[in-house]
Amino acid sequence: MKQTAGFLAALAAVLFLTACGAVKIARINADPSRFRNRTVEVRGTVVTSVGLLGTGGYQIEDDTGKIYVVSTTGVPSKGSRVTVTGRVIGGAEILGQPVATAIREQHHKVR
Repeated sequence: MKQTAGFLAALAAVLFLTACGAVKIARINADPSRFRNRTVEVRGTVVTSVGLLGTGGYQIEDDTGKIYVVSTTGVPSKGSRVTVTGRVIGGAEILGQPVATAIREQHHKVR
């Protein structure tokens, strides 16, 4: 009985997160502690990107703001429209410059 309840709770959580869709970048930037260490999906256009040997970082922008993405799975080119899934992190460093909030990419999809 406990296993069934746990399974149903996990299923409900997955369905809830799937239904929520992408988070607006401004929501993450406005309250980064709420999203820290949570997996989010954001959609936007790549503003800048720097990569070397499949790793690097890029900044994406939606209609509400910008956020940096740290990647170990390749970097999309400037102007690409992407959907990014990853964990929100604080205190990231991009190209030697500290940034307050970023996303450590799990994967991205060019749209």
